[in-house]
Amino acid sequence: MTSATIATPIKESPLLFEGVIWREFKAIEQLLNRPGYRLSFLDGVLEIRRMPGEPHETVKKRIAALLELYLLMAGFDFTPTGSMTLESEAVAAKREADESYKLAPDSRLPDLAIEVVFSSGGINKLEVYKRLKIKEVWFWEDGVLEIYHLRGEGNTLDYERVSSSEEVKGIDLDLLLRCINIVNHVDAIKTFQQELQIKI
Repeated sequence: MTSATIATPIKESPLLFEGVIWREFKAIEQLLNRPGYRLSFLDGVLEIRRMPGEPHETVKKRIAALLELYLLMAGFDFTPTGSMTLESEAVAAKREADESYKLAPDSRLPDLAIEVVFSSGGINKLEVYKRLKIKEVWFWEDGVLEIYHLRGEGNTLDYERVSSSEEVKGIDLDLLLRCINIVNHVDAIKTFQQELQIKI
């Protein structure tokens, strides 16, 4: 098994358009409804981001495979919701996570959103997720995993960076990150599964 890590492509910045009202955003979204592009919206700013291709999808699917293996083995009752559209005109925000999960049977929205970052700049993703009240957000970027958990109530909501997941209790983030960064997908899954069998 190799310990090399997944290659990182050159980062691209998204296109940003300011002064867009919600109705205009929804019309543009219909016109640009095509594979390879993702639109986000926050406070009148439209972000158009081209998806970076295979490296992004490889990391995204690796994280999903490892996380779902853990959730199954740890006995979570979960529903993968993928890159479902999360939006609200009332809070002027729209985002599609790379992966998302409902971690309880009664969840209306995903409890966890995962972002795989292969680009720079753009709208404040945490602000979008805060307005949509997503409990936890994971960011993978350049081989590093950062976890943010939503704190507070009402108008005092904000994300706090945490060292362990509060939604996916018990997951070994060091092991998860090590396996995300293994080049060979099968080796990554096998390594993670073997370690989990010892720990769980």
